This record gives sequence, structure tokens and C-alpha cells, in this order.
Amino acid sequence: MASVPTLTDGTVTLRAHREQDVDGVVEQHVDPLTRRWTAVPLDYGTDDARRFVRHAMPGGWATGHEWAFALEVAGGYGGTVSLRHLDHGRAELAYGAHPRARGTGAMTRGLGLLLDWGFAERDLHTVSWWAHRGNWASRRTAWRLGFDLEGTVRRWLPQREELVDAWVATLLRDDPRSPRTTWLDTPVLTGDGVTLRPLRDTDVPRIVEACADERTAYWLGQMPSPYAVSDAIAWLETTLENAAAGRTVTWAVAEPRTDALLGAINLFDLGAGPVGEIGYWAHAEARGRGLMTAACRRVVRHAFDDLGLELVRAVAAVDNAASRHVIEQTGMSLWGVERAGTRIRTGLADAARYDLSAADVS
Repeated sequence: MASVPTLTDGTVTLRAHREQDVDGVVEQHVDPLTRRWTAVPLDYGTDDARRFVRHAMPGGWATGHEWAFALEVAGGYGGTVSLRHLDHGRAELAYGAHPRARGTGAMTRGLGLLLDWGFAERDLHTVSWWAHRGNWASRRTAWRLGFDLEGTVRRWLPQREELVDAWVATLLRDDPRSPRTTWLDTPVLTGDGVTLRPLRDTDVPRIVEACADERTAYWLGQMPSPYAVSDAIAWLETTLENAAAGRTVTWAVAEPRTDALLGAINLFDLGAGPVGEIGYWAHAEARGRGLMTAACRRVVRHAFDDLGLELVRAVAAVDNAASRHVIEQTGMSLWGVERAGTRIRTGLADAARYDLSAADVS
């Protein structure tokens, strides 16, 4: 039987699986997130966990096919991490976290130990990472470790009775073990009687109501019409992708008392310089309450004070008096009109262009 080394950074430890891990393995595999993002059997039980600990994990070491470790956190089982050996110095990274380890940074630390060991002790040159498209927690972990996202492979990973789209990323031996790009977070912003927070899956019904509204659909001609649940889900996915690429921060404008979504606002075209642009739409229940003006003011303040931008822009159709009023109340100045500069439901329309510099408010 191959000997499994013990690796530690003083906070987390990678070691061989033990009999006392069985209960933790069961807890991990019946967890809803594990079931959602992996092909683990839905009837996974104690006998499966025993086979995993006693045979599957040691068997990988015996054949050299998979180098798997138990992640130990605070003296308890925190998940499993492994390198699945291919050939020519290649391996696939695999990992699954017990619920107690999530959000603690333990998995990232453990995977860092594993990768260092694989490159140094197993002479690996390239490690790939695969995950179901939409598994943002796994993707963010890979990003923290320095993996470079290569793209999406359609219908690639098995998920019980189907094949699902997969993300793939790679890490080379000489790559830095740190993020290669900027991933923009969405902080909660409050003030001026408004709450801005990250969007959630539970916002989908309100997003559909807002974007199916006749007035919103008229002025935002690029949106699908009619607007369906699938469109809202796709838009949420786009906001996450743009944040991961360092291009956009998007907030839900929420009712302070009930947390219900009353609109959305984003700061986009980021990353190319100290400039950004604001875009927004409002649910019908938000109109006439000054909420979008307050939201725009709060985002502008965040852009200048926290993101270090020097100029913020905004655009609205010339005839969209309500949207232009919000922009002007934010303090922006009109600097020009672009012919056919935006699209409304009836086609191209002239666009009023505004901006505000950090120097203007200092």
C-alpha cells in the first residue's frame, strides 16, 4: 500500500483518510450543494462512505491514478482534495468541501498545499480544473489559486442522467498561485434611504415583473420581449460573469424594510482605466419615490471613494425624461447628444450623454 504523506501549513492539514472520517464523508455527500454540483448518488449512505475511505481513496494511491487527501480542519474532517493523474505531467484537480469548511478559507489553503506538492513531488507541469457551469464557489476557489479560465465546454460533465456544460481552467507549474484577474465584489451600500445589495436567485420573479413592464421594455430596447424567467436567470448569470471578469458591479436596489427588489443598478465598463458608466432600471413600485436617484448618488460615491474612479458616465435616450431627470439629480452634466446612440423598442434613438468627474465633487 502506497504511503500517504501528511502536509500542513499550520492551519489546515492534508492526510490519509481514516475510519473516523466516515460520518463526515456521509454528511458531505448528502449536503444539498454537493448533490447539486456533483454526480454523487442520491442514496449515498454509510456503506458508500466506508468503501470510499477504505478502498477508493487508498486504491488511487496504490495504482497512481489519484492522489487523494482528507482535508483536516480544527481536528475534524473538512473534505477531500485530490489530483487525478493523467500522463505527460498532467493532472486534474478535484475537491469537495464538508459544510463546516465552507467560507473559512480552509479549502483554498488545502488546495494550495496539494498543488505545491503535486508540482514539486510528482513533477506535474499542468493541472486542470473542471466544474459545472454555474458553480461560482468552485470557480472562485480556482481563481484564488491562480487558475486561468480557458472557457466553457458544452455538454461535457456527467450529472446523473445528463451531460452538463463545464468550465475549464488551467494552472502551470511556473504560474503564480494568486489571482490573475480582478474579481469585483458587490458590497452592501446604504444611505439616503436606500439599500443596495447583491442580486439573488430569489429576486427572479421581481426582475421579470420589472423588465416585462411596458415602460421599461420601451426604453431598454435591447432587452428580450416578452421577458421570461429564463431571461432573468440568464441576466443574473451575465452579471456574475462580468463581475468575475472585473468589468461590472451590479446591485439590487432593495426596499429597506422588506428587502424586496425595486430595481437594479450597475457600474460597468470597468478595468480599462479610471472611468465607469452607470446603468439602471426600476420596478414600477419604485417610480416617483426618488429611490433610483438615491441609488445613483450612492453608486457614484462608491465609484469615487472606494474604487478610485475619476469619471462616471451615464446615457439615456433623449426623450426619456424620467431617466434623464435621475441622471441630472445625481449631479451629472450633459456634454453632448449622439445621433442614434441607443436602442429603444422602436429602433435606434438619439442619446443624451452625461458625466461627472471626481474633481467636480471634491
